[in-house]
Amino acid sequence: MRKNIFKAALTTLLLVGTLALGACGKKAADPIKIGVPDDGTNQSRAIKLLESAGLIEVDPAAGYTPELKDVTKYIYNIEIVPTTANTLTSTLGDFGASTINGTYAIPYGLIPSKDALIIEKQDEKGDNPYINIIVARSEDADNETYKTIVKAFQTQLVAEFLLEAYSEAYFPAFAYDANYTVEDGFVDSILNYKSSSEGKTVVKVGVCGSSNDHWLAVQKVLDDENAGIYIELVTFDAYNLPNEALNNGDIDLNSFQHKAYLNNDAQANGYDLKVIGDTLIAPLSLYSKKAATLDELKELAGLKEK
Repeated sequence: MRKNIFKAALTTLLLVGTLALGACGKKAADPIKIGVPDDGTNQSRAIKLLESAGLIEVDPAAGYTPELKDVTKYIYNIEIVPTTANTLTSTLGDFGASTINGTYAIPYGLIPSKDALIIEKQDEKGDNPYINIIVARSEDADNETYKTIVKAFQTQLVAEFLLEAYSEAYFPAFAYDANYTVEDGFVDSILNYKSSSEGKTVVKVGVCGSSNDHWLAVQKVLDDENAGIYIELVTFDAYNLPNEALNNGDIDLNSFQHKAYLNNDAQANGYDLKVIGDTLIAPLSLYSKKAATLDELKELAGLKEK
């Protein structure tokens, strides 16, 4: 008899507990972690990308350089986790998704157009400060020779080379026809292109790193147009050097940086330099091993409870 009374009482307690839990709502699921680069510039880009994806809202006053504190609303149940950029590929499986630069994604086998949930794009106004650029001294901004080089860069041939040669690590930051076809050996034909400086105006262009073969395509366009211009690339081994060299007159143009870097470097060092043309963007993309689409990621995370 006592045993039955105890069982009945226990059943009543369990029922009350269940009803109470239901009244208060079930325990919230753990947030889906989103990996982002931990360096300032790329973390800002990542936050803007997550905003574009519709996962968060950001204080408009932060512009293109928001910090985590500028996230005003988490629309979905996610947690943004700053992580060393070059480890985001190897740790992708540990996150619900991660924002990864093409520099690291492409060697890892991730192709933006195939694998990314969303890709960073130039905004409609062309104000994205992470667009790479061609820069001149302000006094030379209207130089017709330099303008001709910009026009040669912003052509369909250069766009196709960027897309074909760099496996989508770079995208053109100018208008081009995405519905194109190229002949077999197209990339090799550009890589093997030879030009001569004889009888031409030589323009020294400062660059950094090893991924500058697209300037061969620019040279071919100039030669096909009989522009009489020869581009001499001057390669620097540190990012702080090309702006100094340009400001000092050691080179004529440079093309290695995005707008945000130029603005910061020029302000810090008093350089009088000016953007004369957009070139390309090395976009951040959002990748996931747990969701095949952005909608799937949102479903996985669920709406953030208010």
